[in-house]
Amino acid sequence: MVPEQLARQAGHRTDQAMGMISGTTSLIGLLGQPVHHSLSPVMQNAALTAMNLDWCYMAMPCETNDLANVLCALRSINCLGLNITIPHKQDVAKTCRELSPLAKRLKAVNTLIPHVDGGWTGTNTDVAGFIAPLQESKCEWHGRRAVVLGCGGSARAVVAGLQDLKLAQIMVVGRRSDALKRFLDDLQPNPASSESDCQVLLQGILQQDPALVEQLTKADLVVNTTPVGMSQNRSETSTPRAPMPLGKNIWQNLSPKTTLYDLIYTPKPTAWLTLGTEHGCHCIDGLEMLVQQGAASLRLWSGNNQVPVEEMRKAALGWLTV
Repeated sequence: MVPEQLARQAGHRTDQAMGMISGTTSLIGLLGQPVHHSLSPVMQNAALTAMNLDWCYMAMPCETNDLANVLCALRSINCLGLNITIPHKQDVAKTCRELSPLAKRLKAVNTLIPHVDGGWTGTNTDVAGFIAPLQESKCEWHGRRAVVLGCGGSARAVVAGLQDLKLAQIMVVGRRSDALKRFLDDLQPNPASSESDCQVLLQGILQQDPALVEQLTKADLVVNTTPVGMSQNRSETSTPRAPMPLGKNIWQNLSPKTTLYDLIYTPKPTAWLTLGTEHGCHCIDGLEMLVQQGAASLRLWSGNNQVPVEEMRKAALGWLTV
């Protein structure tokens, strides 16, 4: 749908009760498994109401084996855009008709836009969403050390963001050597790029390696990209016995100089971030990343740069605190 059509459709929204689904309502949404815990529908529908768009954002569970068929069906009914979450961010890239340069670099997609010739164009707004809270902090990240837990689709966006911030070293922690090697091969800086880009040292370590303790001790930033610690119920709160990435014992010597960034936002805070706070660490949860990447996706779908980010943030926070 072209921007002129989108603008006309936005006008239709003012003629009906806000939030009401009608025969003219268009669909956007989220595909993943699980998705019932997601805050994306809450914040995106708040934004759609504020923008007077006659659209509805839905979270739709989808198994990996069904992904290609579901994407084809949604494109056939003129779905106007999709977000992609765990576990599909890498698999969905293979189904796209076209990929943005960033999605090609990451081999991971979190946003789909209808392609004019059918199918989907894949891109990635996770990078911008991830670095937004780091850029707003008072810390200078150039030349610092980071440890990234996990090597899935979200970790690809995290590493790309940290490379853009010009950290000195990024250590990626994986469970399997084969997956970790593929990840590192895909994300290594291009030797043909500028000299400053190549100064970012990207390395990997298996989570059972005893040397990991020293890497965590030296780190200025630790990012959890795994789902470990995520609650399936927004009313749940973190407890000392809740699961933590790598287990609780490895975090007993956390330094106050370390920033912990958990991409999880339910519960708020996670048990891992609660422990980090007890050790005096600066802690960031995944809510702001969710808001910022969601706003970037909505700009792409609507062709409108004036997305009500504050309304999205307020809606998400309100849902978490109910």
